[in-house]
Amino acid sequence: MPPTAVLPSPRTYSIAAIPADGIGPEVIEAGIEVLSALAESLGSFAIDFTHYDWSSDTYKKTGKYIPDGGLEQLKKHDAIFFGAVGAPDVPDHISLWGLRLAICQPFQQYANVRPTRILPGISSPLRNCKREDLDWVIVRENSEGEYAGQGGRSHRGCAWETATEVAIFTRHGIIRLMRFAFETAQRRRRKMLTVVTKSNAQRNGMVLWDEVAAAVSKEFPDVTMDKMLVDAMTVRMVQKPESLDTIVATNLHADILSDLAAALAGSIGIAPTSNLDPTREHPSMFEPIHGSAFDITGKGISNPIATFWTAAEMLAWLGEDEASATLMKSVENICARGVVTPDLGGIAGTKEVTAAVLADIKGDSSKTHQ
Repeated sequence: MPPTAVLPSPRTYSIAAIPADGIGPEVIEAGIEVLSALAESLGSFAIDFTHYDWSSDTYKKTGKYIPDGGLEQLKKHDAIFFGAVGAPDVPDHISLWGLRLAICQPFQQYANVRPTRILPGISSPLRNCKREDLDWVIVRENSEGEYAGQGGRSHRGCAWETATEVAIFTRHGIIRLMRFAFETAQRRRRKMLTVVTKSNAQRNGMVLWDEVAAAVSKEFPDVTMDKMLVDAMTVRMVQKPESLDTIVATNLHADILSDLAAALAGSIGIAPTSNLDPTREHPSMFEPIHGSAFDITGKGISNPIATFWTAAEMLAWLGEDEASATLMKSVENICARGVVTPDLGGIAGTKEVTAAVLADIKGDSSKTHQ
């Protein structure tokens, strides 16, 4: 008798889950449910989730978002699946710097990647905007710039109280981000990169930004580069979305532009984020961009699509391209059928959208293996 073939064991990924605040636990729970079902359906990989109860409630109880040794624990994982941080009774600068940026900066997750496109069945608020007109990737510098955390306050309470917020731009930081942005554009069909700047008014850091972009562009002759001032960029995104493809901008500028991009694609509730360490020395972190949204927390109407799309981006980063494509196809299918939450004009709740994606995954899987 011929020997029995030994099938390779599916690879198991270790994922840190940090639901955190507001609707974060709701959408991360949905994301874990979908990822687990997808892994079971495909059978080519498995996911082991470790849950970390780091949130604003933790901060209020202990004075810390991340316990001592917490980052060392995170380093053991292949990726981080993050919900949202922020609470009405904790100042935003404390929650952001206490959890999200406390992971991004020491883990050198310097490339924040935010894809934007109009999903089937979803309408853009732009008149006459076709799906193929709005298909962008925004690359945001994620480690320095305007959010470097440098500055201070003096003479508190006096009429001459002074606050400084120092934007830090280093040649090293700009070069690595620009190369990543050009490589991203190079992999896309149109091979176009728009560099966003404000060097007419910010004559030091932004001029260095422009100079480095021009120098790095010579390494990528097949990528067409153009440059836009950030204020003019907002107009171009609205009036000529079809003229854009890949966009690179500073920490602050891309933060603002990516929210505008999400709104133009239909809702901030569908937009994903990847906080990447392209060297893969540290785990990268994946999160929806919508924030904690305490105004709808517990109402069962939070949109899980951003988290599902984020999960698909995480799978692609881990090398599971088939699983990533399968998940996005299921998301597109249920959007096309109108199974969406109120922010997209629908009547479905979080659980209904999740159930629809789960059913579609199982249906796609059965068809795939017939």
